[in-house]
Parts: sequence; structure tokens; C-alpha cells
Amino acid sequence: MLQEHIRNIAIIAHVDHGKTTLVDRLLQTAGVFRENQQVEERVLDSNDQERERGITILSKNVSIRYKDVKINVIDTPGHADFGGEVERVLKMADGVLLLVDAFEGPMPQTRFVLKHALSLNLVPIVVINKIDRPGARPDEVLDEVFELMLELGASDEQLDFTTVYASAMNGYARLDPDDGNMDMLPLLDTILEHIPAPDVDPDGPVAMQICTVDHSEYVGRIGTGRLFSGSIEAGQQVLVLKNNGNDRYETTIKHLYTFEALGREEAQDAVAGDIIAIVGVDDADVGDVVTDIENPVEMEPIEVEEPTLSVIFEASSSPLVGKEGDIVGGRQLKERLMREGEANISMRIEELEDKSGIEVAGRGILHLSVLMETMRREGFEFQVGRPRVVYKTAEDGTKLEPIEEATVDVPNEYAGKAIEVMGTAGGIMEHM
Repeated sequence: MLQEHIRNIAIIAHVDHGKTTLVDRLLQTAGVFRENQQVEERVLDSNDQERERGITILSKNVSIRYKDVKINVIDTPGHADFGGEVERVLKMADGVLLLVDAFEGPMPQTRFVLKHALSLNLVPIVVINKIDRPGARPDEVLDEVFELMLELGASDEQLDFTTVYASAMNGYARLDPDDGNMDMLPLLDTILEHIPAPDVDPDGPVAMQICTVDHSEYVGRIGTGRLFSGSIEAGQQVLVLKNNGNDRYETTIKHLYTFEALGREEAQDAVAGDIIAIVGVDDADVGDVVTDIENPVEMEPIEVEEPTLSVIFEASSSPLVGKEGDIVGGRQLKERLMREGEANISMRIEELEDKSGIEVAGRGILHLSVLMETMRREGFEFQVGRPRVVYKTAEDGTKLEPIEEATVDVPNEYAGKAIEVMGTAGGIMEHM
């Protein structure tokens, strides 16, 4: 059954192509901000580091109400270090908004997320942004996007995408670059028309798979995901099937939240098709299924990408200890890192056997450096060792090294240098 009053859409964009400005404008159009409200620009990138680095680290959810339809907008990280987050987030969506700069065209980072989205059969809407920019070439960029989708194996249906031209900065979206429209309504109408409503069974047994986990000091773990069938209410008894496929236990939903405008709002009940957050699943992990006790629904487990690099965090032993931060104790360091492990499930955090430090393994240098910088800003002072590659041992005892696929786009005259740099880093060229 189609839930016509809901749309779930994920946004894919390269760094600086205007994703956050676009969402700000849509929220303004839908009247989320009052006329005189001081709005902090770039609502989605709410973390200081996201603003400074110009990247999205954590996926966030906002919702826009338009013509009696609730549009859940799911932000996706674009950087491969946060790829685990991307895949899980896309499971909550029925379509994607692919945002591309009218001057730069599709970029390597866009490929990474788009490939995942196409493989999940999501319906794309292409938004060519910054059409007011000098040197904008919307028609050529449209051809480039089409070629990229062909290359990534899009289906005929996906290749028949709708295109909207926009200048988020100036607050307008158009179906034709020159039609003179000056508001964002054509984009909202396109979303309602082309993104499918969730096709779910509201009368079936409860089934929700946790896609992201948040941690709050007051209520513990908060699991967010899409309700695939049934309806759920606060206080309900449910069965939790762990992602590992072996464990299951019963629990009570203590609090239920839905996403309204810019944040979570407590709700008494929710119906299939919506994106919800629940409290009451104590050791909530990504991939856990919250379902009906009488008629449990099993779902595909979610693979969380393995860490590839690790560093050791230790309390500072410098003679100048305390100059940079005011939290210097080993115990506080351990508590803070273990807390990170609760919310950041793509990191593996373990204390060393001799208790001399904590080993933190993550997806890459950026992933680890974001954590270090966050802690530094919280007032922690600590020392870290050199990053080390995390090897895995296969069943036959061979040592396996993690391999990352990289796509490098450079003008011809720099190709030689790029090949040399990748070669010295141990890269193997697949094709050119």
C-alpha cells in the first residue's frame, strides 16, 4: 500500500556544490523558519568541523511539510571514509536528489554515493545548481551526468530522470534554465511527482531496521531507521533480532520520535513508511531489526565496513602536559573513547592488554582525524601513535591487507605525475 503522505529522499552532492544551502532554501519555502528568525546558514552541516572542512561527516534527517506531504530529507556523507554511513542511510530512502554544480559537473565523490544509490534501484532527480554562476554550462553538465549514470550501470528507468535547474543561493528552481521562475516550488513539486511514495504494509507486523545509532547521556542509545511495515507506539513490547543473526530478546519502546523540521519530536505512534527513532533497545546496533513478538520479520543483515587503519591513544606524558587541554587523565580518555564506540559503530575501540592505551581503528586518516579534532575541542589532551594498517587473517592463515579503490581525474599533462604518486603509495593501476 502506498503511503501518499510521505516521501523519503536522500541528497547526494560533492563538497561545495550547494547541498546545504539548497536544503536551507527548501525549509524556508515550506515555512519552517519564521519570517524574522535568525537562521544559521547551512543547517545540515551543524558540526563546527563540518563547516570548516566543508564536508558532511554524520548523516542527518530533516523533514519538510508541503501540500500535506511529509518529505523526509536524508543527508549523506560524500567522503569514502564515511562510506559505511552512506550505504545504511540509502536504505531509508525511495529516491535521491543528485545535486551537481552547473560549472564543475559531476565529481569523483558523487560517483561513490551515486553508485550505491543506483544499485539499490532508487529513483534519481538531477538538480543542476548554481546556474547563475559565470561559466555555467547546464546542458553539457546534463550530458555528463547521463554518461556517468550509463557508466555506473543505471537502468533504463533511472536514465529517464527528471532534471531541475536551480540557484539555491538566490532561492529559485526551474524546469527550464530560462523560464524566469523565482522560487523553490518547482523542485518540491518534482519531488512529490517523481519520487515514489513508500510502498509498505501499515497493517502488517512491526518491522524496523536500525540504520544509524546515536547516543544520549540521558536516555542511552537511540536507534534510527525506517519503519518498513506495521505501526508502532511508545510503550509497546517488541522483539529485537540482532544483526549477527544469532541473538534475540524482548524489550519495551520507552520513547518514540519522528523527524519534524530540524529535529526529533517525541510521538505517541508512527506508521509504516516514516523514518523514526526509538529509545529502549539498550545495545542497539546498526542492522538490528525491531519487530513483532508474535510474527517476527527477518531482514537482510547490514554489513558494516571493516576498519582499515588504527592508532593508539594514550594519556599525555609530555613535560608540558596541561598546556593545551584541561582533561589529561587516562581514565577520562578511556571513558570518552568508549563513549565514542557507543555511537560511532564504524570505529573499533579496544583497550590494550597492558592497559597502557586505547587502540582506535577506523576507515581512514580522515575518519580518525575527525575524532582527534573533536576531542581536542572538548578540552582533551592526549598523545597518539603512528597510524598502522589493520590486517586480517584468512582461514588458511594468509595475511590480508585492506585495498581501497581510487579514481583519479586529472588533465592529461598531469597524468604522469599522478601515476607516479599513486605508484609510490603502492597503488596498482587497473585501467586508464
